[in-house]
Amino acid sequence: MARHLIDMNEMNSSDFEALLTAQRSAMIREIPTSPAVVSTETPTLTKAELAELLFDNVGLNKREAKDMVEAFFEVIRDALESGDSVKLSGFGNFQLRDKPQRPGRNPKTGEAIPIAARRVVTFHASQKLKALVENGAEASFTR
Repeated sequence: MARHLIDMNEMNSSDFEALLTAQRSAMIREIPTSPAVVSTETPTLTKAELAELLFDNVGLNKREAKDMVEAFFEVIRDALESGDSVKLSGFGNFQLRDKPQRPGRNPKTGEAIPIAARRVVTFHASQKLKALVENGAEASFTR
């Protein structure tokens, strides 16, 4: 993959999102498609691939790119651990939700058992992300 340098001060968030989407699509197209290699799994973007995209597109060295990805997720993790919501404009919101205790059943015995109250993380995609995903899905069906 060719390395491109981009001045982040000259790029707005929608341009950056479009660039990452294009780069990810290019990476997916490079995956071998012979029947012996193709998996039935949905392609997944990993933290390592995110770091590689930062290396290729922003001009960070590989260590800086990896550290930036780790720091990004650490900030989100710390905010959620502290009880804060995380709002990423144009992407979505991570929120905490307290689920109350509820009745459940042991599937083998049918015995009633309580399911403990717990706190869960939910993600709600923004309308912009939903539209991008929907349009991307339509484009992949028309190929």
